[in-house]
Amino acid sequence: MKSTSSVRIGLRRGLIMGVASIFIALIGMLQSFSSRVLVGNITLTTAILVLLGLLAGYFALRNIKDGADLKEKITVGTSAGVVNGAMLAILMIIISTVDLRSVLVNTTPALVEILSFGQGVALGAVILIVLFGALGLLPVLLGLLPGRLRKAILWGLIFVVVVGLFWEVLTGLRVTQVILGWTGLKLGREFSWFGAIIVFVGSGLITYYRPNIDQARSQYYAHMSATGQQSIRWIWLGVLVILLLTLPAAVGQFWSQTLTTIGLFILMGLGLNIVVGLAGLLDLGYVAFYAIGAYTMALLTSPASSLGSGWSFWIALPASLVVAAFSGILLGIPVLRLRGDYLAIVTLGFGEIIRVLALSDLLKPFIGGPQGILETPAPQILGISLKDPRLLYYLILAACVLGVFVSIRLNFSRIGRAWIAMREDEDVAQAMGINLVAAKLMAFSIGAALAGVAGAVFASRQGAIFPADFTLFISINVLCLIIIGGIGSIPGTVVGALFLVGLPEVLREVDEFRILAYGAGLVIMMIVKPEGLLPSARRKMELHEHQEELPDYEQDKIPHQATPISQTGGQA
Repeated sequence: MKSTSSVRIGLRRGLIMGVASIFIALIGMLQSFSSRVLVGNITLTTAILVLLGLLAGYFALRNIKDGADLKEKITVGTSAGVVNGAMLAILMIIISTVDLRSVLVNTTPALVEILSFGQGVALGAVILIVLFGALGLLPVLLGLLPGRLRKAILWGLIFVVVVGLFWEVLTGLRVTQVILGWTGLKLGREFSWFGAIIVFVGSGLITYYRPNIDQARSQYYAHMSATGQQSIRWIWLGVLVILLLTLPAAVGQFWSQTLTTIGLFILMGLGLNIVVGLAGLLDLGYVAFYAIGAYTMALLTSPASSLGSGWSFWIALPASLVVAAFSGILLGIPVLRLRGDYLAIVTLGFGEIIRVLALSDLLKPFIGGPQGILETPAPQILGISLKDPRLLYYLILAACVLGVFVSIRLNFSRIGRAWIAMREDEDVAQAMGINLVAAKLMAFSIGAALAGVAGAVFASRQGAIFPADFTLFISINVLCLIIIGGIGSIPGTVVGALFLVGLPEVLREVDEFRILAYGAGLVIMMIVKPEGLLPSARRKMELHEHQEELPDYEQDKIPHQATPISQTGGQA
């Protein structure tokens, strides 16, 4: 009976992963990545197929109870992998016998060649089934290893994949070229097996001995005076400042442009983090304030605008901030009584209204309609134009630093505590004496002001703005980055922007699958790490309060979900 149950679990999980694998094959991802080399002659397509096989075994084993014996685990993992591979083999056979391109455009001979590993349909089907069965078994074998060794192997493989993905970027950086010129070393255009072994061994050893390193560091800090600890913090802060200041010179002009884009999204993320993360007000029309700041800057500075005032950037910047903040107050007044989904729908409508107005003939004489506003000048400091992204980077960096400072001060202020109380329960917060009207309007205005600054800098950087630059997708991007980074977390906002804005710029071939990546990333984050990559201490405590007193190996067995108050004895 136990063997039958194990096979049933494996079949069920294998079917689910098989559907996911077929979906990935049909959207053209395997063909798109077939020329992207990771290590040696291993392409990104091969890595995706291996990952699909591993995930089939991993997800199947998650349904197995802790007391299951090795035979049951082997049965579950292997059967899940075999079913996953069999479904891909069936897809390959169907594509090779039936022309489906009129309905499914990606069912091409190239897909059959990839799935068959160039060995023909019959032999390729056998290879797929056997390979995926072995990959489904691999998580079982990894589970037999000690925890530290298993973690070292996994992180070693992850680092190899990451370096392989970014190899072209890393070798093309200006700082890399300078170092290679000094040392006389030569690097190939592709990540070699020798380099992969070095990365795997090095990262694996660091991961394996990290607990010892952390323990030694804790003991060192424990015996250090408060002055010494403060000195070390200042040293690390100085290193960070030097790194940020030298980054444009190290990466070059192209990547400096990417850094400016990331900085703008960090600035918007800091603003939306106040509205959503602290105050708990779900705003899906945040792009409206971004657009208002950009149009205000263009109207006041561009000689081609309807105003033609030709203001300086430094005079128009505070004006853009004030107009965006005032717009936030105007949005906040009619939605004071709305919560949750209703608030999200209203703010979504506000964002669409701003976009439609920018496209309308009514405002075309003033803001240009679909033609937008041209000839917006770049900022200038002491007669030096900041049109070069390597110079504009420092302006955006200063704005981000100021935004981080404001966010930190607000987070630990009276209004910050009022926002957090309002986020938890508005009725209780009002009963405790918090002025909900003032708190909500303050959140909307400050969040809108930061978006307005980002929009103003964007208009000056682009030199021309159009309504197509301010779509709903920008609001979704900003909301996604604070969710993945960690709602309410300032470092999480920075990390989320690096992941969701920086990665598509680095991996250009992933750009067409950006929406899919967003959806998959959000689903995985909500299941595996719902608090985000770098969550705030309060958010982490809320979601993992029941795990605080357990050792690490026991915490891994507990699902990542919040514990109801009724199960914690009614304690907050």
